Amino acid sequence: MSIVSVDDEVSFGGSKAPFALIAGPCVIESLDLCREIATRVSEITKRLGIGYVFKASFDKANRTSGSSFRGDGLDKGLEVLAQIKSEFGLPIVTDVHESWQCKPTAEVADILQIPAFLCRQTDLLVAAAHTGKVVNIKKGQFMAPWDMGNVAAKVTSEGNDRVMLTERGASFGYNTLVVDMTSLPTMRSFGHPVIFDGTHAVQQPGGLGTSSGGRRQFIPDLVRAAVAVGIDGLFLETHPTPEKALSDAATMLALDDLEQLLVTALSIDAIVKGRTIV
Repeated sequence: MSIVSVDDEVSFGGSKAPFALIAGPCVIESLDLCREIATRVSEITKRLGIGYVFKASFDKANRTSGSSFRGDGLDKGLEVLAQIKSEFGLPIVTDVHESWQCKPTAEVADILQIPAFLCRQTDLLVAAAHTGKVVNIKKGQFMAPWDMGNVAAKVTSEGNDRVMLTERGASFGYNTLVVDMTSLPTMRSFGHPVIFDGTHAVQQPGGLGTSSGGRRQFIPDLVRAAVAVGIDGLFLETHPTPEKALSDAATMLALDDLEQLLVTALSIDAIVKGRTIV
């Protein structure tokens, strides 16, 4: 298993290391919201001794409805992310949707994230690889886990071996996702760190007609199961008032519930990886 270092303090992978956390709001709603979330999550992760990468999207280009809030776009979004990075000293991850976005995004972000719907887009993967940044590829809802080896190879063949793979569920009928936990060790067998997305995994794509639904109550169950199988990172979108969020309101974890979930997950992670529980 390779270890992917994001900066001097945060890395993903290793047989004994605790998982690192990627967390933040689904989309950049405002600088103040990002500051609130970054403050709270930074405090929690420092107490628990786990690495933290702040996540927020500058554009949600695959919303169910064309009239849904997408964000303020690349320029304004990167300004907010750069401010969070500067104020809190946190590494940043954000989505890229088109090849031309990779270069300017890499000037701010430490990790470029390839959305699940775009995980087979060769030109996008190659452009992300050429930045030299960590590339986190979300497994498409339509993809078999063993096919992600070909996806990862599109990045590594360009000379960038800083690749991570994220599981976020597979399509099961209409408006439904399920998680095949065997996908985690299957993708780990490629030698890249594997992350579990505990919030998008409970999504019901398009389930509300003009927006996606979800079953937030099952986030803790899936997180516990994934950590028990073995992961290198945990991805959780979180918000102080999820029901008022401008994107993915049905699936974000309440910020007040984050710490206890991480405490439980770390206990399981320690048993699975053979660390001493303090």
